[in-house]
Amino acid sequence: MNYVTQAQYEYALARIEELLPQVGEYTPANDRKAVELALMSDVVIDYEKAHFPIAKPTIAELIALSLDEKHMTQKQLSGEIGVSPSRVSDYLSGRVEPTLKVARALCRVLGIPPAAMLGL
Repeated sequence: MNYVTQAQYEYALARIEELLPQVGEYTPANDRKAVELALMSDVVIDYEKAHFPIAKPTIAELIALSLDEKHMTQKQLSGEIGVSPSRVSDYLSGRVEPTLKVARALCRVLGIPPAAMLGL
């Protein structure tokens, strides 16, 4: 594992800003500036993974986001997946997790990838 310091991270961010206008989609991958840009990007990625991890969303968050994206109400969802509106409310509050059968229906109706529903 690479250990990137804050100073290295800040340097890499500044250097990326300098290099971006100089490296385009037609720049050869072995160009000195393209190679440096890739290396600086790796430094930033390593630092941000260590210091700013992105948590996986909960099942409740997945359902809420998907409902919003689909412009569906809890009542509409309950009819689509065959549970009561109060049960959908339980899922959204995190009080209860859906059964495998209901999780499968949620994935189908809301377009949630099964891996996300399983927390993978």
